[in-house]
Amino acid sequence: MRIALLGTRGIPASYGGFETFAEELSTRLAARGHEITVYCRERFGEPLYRGVRLQYLPTIRHKYFDTLAHTFVSTLHLLAHRPEAALYCNGANAIFTLWPRLAGVPVALNVDGIERQRKKWNRLAKAWYLVSEWLATFCPTAVVTDAHTIQAYYRDRYRKESTFIPYGAEAGKAGTAAVLAKLGLEQGSYFLYVSRMEPENHPLEVREAFEQVTTSLKLALIGDAPYAEEYIRRVRDTRDRRVIIPGAIYGEGYRELGSHCFAYIHATEVGGTHPALIEAMGRGALVLYRNTPENAEVAAGAGIPFEPDELASKLRLVLEMAEPEREDLRRRAMDRVRKRYSWDAVTDAYEELLKSMAGRTAY
Repeated sequence: MRIALLGTRGIPASYGGFETFAEELSTRLAARGHEITVYCRERFGEPLYRGVRLQYLPTIRHKYFDTLAHTFVSTLHLLAHRPEAALYCNGANAIFTLWPRLAGVPVALNVDGIERQRKKWNRLAKAWYLVSEWLATFCPTAVVTDAHTIQAYYRDRYRKESTFIPYGAEAGKAGTAAVLAKLGLEQGSYFLYVSRMEPENHPLEVREAFEQVTTSLKLALIGDAPYAEEYIRRVRDTRDRRVIIPGAIYGEGYRELGSHCFAYIHATEVGGTHPALIEAMGRGALVLYRNTPENAEVAAGAGIPFEPDELASKLRLVLEMAEPEREDLRRRAMDRVRKRYSWDAVTDAYEELLKSMAGRTAY
């Protein structure tokens, strides 16, 4: 099939979950013989990446217009170069899915989480996300939700059934640890936090909770975010030498950090299935997670939940645990990812959905 993927910053992944999703899914579909085009905002040196065609188009570099502007021009290009099926990411793009659908191109929309709950958006942006939730119920051919809690939200609020396809992750530890020496870290001697540095992901609260704990272990806060300079400045405002804040790290360095941490802290409260949580579990990390329905759905029985005011006490709990108990949680986390969140199974589900929309026989 000829398939287009729109609504992300593009690949190779160098930002967040949707970009990693776009890379993992598109390259696997390409390996299965499909012609895949991923629309990108950032230029890559070659027109192809791991068998995927990269279509670079301009955008408006602005907090509120970046995604919509790029998806708008990408949709115009798609209409002039019609694929057999299209996959849009981000619920804010729901309005654009109607255009290819009217032109005879079946469209699936991955809506992600309830984005209007994010603190970074102003009232107008939150209103747009609310309208987009409603548009998502009839503009695309199919809606995809990556968490059962989000699936239930659309069913209960809008009486809209969606296709549940989870996010994926690899299972297994990285065999190298080169990035640790660069950051002054040692294997098994640091807590790890990875996310965009935005208020609803709570890196500031994680740092402040860690600073209440007496330990020789370090805390590595990994991540960055556009349009959040003031908040990131507050996160970095510490004199605790145990806290390491190097910015965003991708690729093998990111995999190494998750593979060799003492424990991983997941503090995000908004969104569907969070890629960083599944990826940390897949690398066998001991996971502490903020107790939201979405996070509990992923980590239930394979991690330690905490309420907003409990993180410091839960960090002490983990430090005091017997090592066999910690190892049991690490093993359960990796096993859960192998059984429920493999990228091959995710690719199977999307391939079947896209083929069924286009009237092809899935194999």
